[in-house]
Amino acid sequence: MKQLLLINPPATKASEPPLSLGVLLAYLREHDIAAEALDANLAAYRYLLDPASLATVAGEAPSTAVRRALKHLPASLALLRSTAALESFGRYATAVRHLDQLLGLYRGRDGRERLTLGDYQHQGLSPFSPEDQERLARNEQATLFADYFRYELVPQIKASNPQLVAISINFLNQALPAFELAGLLRRELPDLELVVGGGLPTSWQKMLRQLDLRLAPFDRVVFGPGEWPLLELARGAAAENYFLEGSEPIGFVPDYSFAALVEYLSPQPVLPLSTSRGCYWKQCLFCPEASAPVHSFVDAGQGTVPMLLRRLADEFGIRHFHLTDNAIPVSQLRMLAEAAPQLAGLNWYGFVRFEKYLEESTFVQRLADSGCRMLQLGLESGSQKVLDRLGKGIRLEGAAKILENLQQAGIASYVYIMLGSPGETEADAELTRCFLLKHAETIDYLNLSIMNLPRASGLLENPDEYGIETSQLLEETAPLGLYQDFTTSSGWDRKSARRFLDRRLLGEPVIRSIVQRTPPWFTSNHAHFFGKKNV
Repeated sequence: MKQLLLINPPATKASEPPLSLGVLLAYLREHDIAAEALDANLAAYRYLLDPASLATVAGEAPSTAVRRALKHLPASLALLRSTAALESFGRYATAVRHLDQLLGLYRGRDGRERLTLGDYQHQGLSPFSPEDQERLARNEQATLFADYFRYELVPQIKASNPQLVAISINFLNQALPAFELAGLLRRELPDLELVVGGGLPTSWQKMLRQLDLRLAPFDRVVFGPGEWPLLELARGAAAENYFLEGSEPIGFVPDYSFAALVEYLSPQPVLPLSTSRGCYWKQCLFCPEASAPVHSFVDAGQGTVPMLLRRLADEFGIRHFHLTDNAIPVSQLRMLAEAAPQLAGLNWYGFVRFEKYLEESTFVQRLADSGCRMLQLGLESGSQKVLDRLGKGIRLEGAAKILENLQQAGIASYVYIMLGSPGETEADAELTRCFLLKHAETIDYLNLSIMNLPRASGLLENPDEYGIETSQLLEETAPLGLYQDFTTSSGWDRKSARRFLDRRLLGEPVIRSIVQRTPPWFTSNHAHFFGKKNV
């Protein structure tokens, strides 16, 4: 048996522990593997927000704003980890602004990096470029996390003495730091077996195979669920292939014993949990799940989720949960509603579809009774024509009824709008504006975005049908790029959609006020705390 260490690299929102590590850790320990987990994302933020670290980048004569932020640093951190943050949105936003301003001092060696409380970007390197990945792995380039890796994380890993390290990359913001960390581990611990998996490498599966690319310096890449491949590797099984396919069995029960819950930047501790994996709908043409699913759809099963919620609440003394499904299945929503009595005192939020069941006011009220405090809903457009073309399966009159039901039940609504989809016209965008204005009183939060077209989107299978100009379909910015450049025959492109969003949507005071209610940087991860039923 090999001793295994799971790592969640920076940088993502440090508001809750990573579900992927919790599930993998529980599964491996259940099968008698000596496994540990380390949330290096949270630790990196703690390291960079330490006064000693900040002193090295603030300089001898920091600006007045930086001096103010440094002065309020302890209070800002304490506020974000306390229910006091919920007493005043203004104080909360100020604390977030102070912390973000201090993180902005870290610009990297060449001044082209930007770290915030919710994002990390490197203007000089692309996470989609194998060459840039290798430059980081070979230490020819560095990120602003280099000191944290070298002086804190690597010594910690050495002390734990693992034989196998698995790095989980689920967000694009984690890619570059993960390759830098892996390269450092390869140099410092040459006999260490390094494995990478998670949502991002899995989304690269087709491209890596087609181009016969390897992700240096990793010994193995796991596509899909990582439970079984990691179990086999930890047991010492000799893997014949560089690419390993995940498969069932997969786990839903997480182990959060590794997580320092009080250290996360959240007014109260929140634990993530999933009621399913994959997407049960799989018909939205703009989504890769429709044409090339990352996961087969698997449901947690009858009665599992209410039992887990109560068990985790009792074990860790918490009552807030984030259900991380692509969309919580209706079957699971029914079970949650039926389990309302045993979930008393608990709160949860997550993504759902605009399903017919939610048009029943009594059912929505039962969800509220089960602890539902916020639902995230992907409306995308206020044009029925656009919704039908995209395969959303939404009727606008039904969506309006659902929003009304949520409002009456005291469940906050977090609505997602996506302009610029192929075939959309300015008239369609106007219909979206009108829908938002008409139903503004039932919408608590808004996420307004411009569509990025995934390379695996079903829209690219028949570009002429959707008015996509094919002349630019093969223009790649990097071999592992997830999105495809496109233009449309209608003349309504991303730039047009962006102008409409900035001028017409945000130009409406009512719509702008909804957007401004969104918690800065933490967005939906904190929005449920400020919803209709403040807890």
